[in-house]
Amino acid sequence: MIWYGGSMKTAKQIERYFKGSANHTRIEILILVSKNEGISLEDISDNLNKNFKTVSEHSRRLVQAGLLNKQNIGRNVVHTLSPYGKRFVKFILTFRHS
Repeated sequence: MIWYGGSMKTAKQIERYFKGSANHTRIEILILVSKNEGISLEDISDNLNKNFKTVSEHSRRLVQAGLLNKQNIGRNVVHTLSPYGKRFVKFILTFRHS
């Protein structure tokens, strides 16, 4: 067990976060969403210059990993970081700035 942010996480639980984000497009999505809470899939796709279906699949995997939240608002699906997603982005950014 590993102590993390008020609760104990097993190595297997932590593995889920790493596997869920183990792709450069998913990392780009997480960072973009951290700067644009409530962003739609279409806007993510446009900002990253990536195919909509590709972004949709990667965001689905991030939701499954527990790093991203999605909510349907009308015809749009908007995305926000989960609490663990926020922590994970901070962790990622430490590597960007080192």
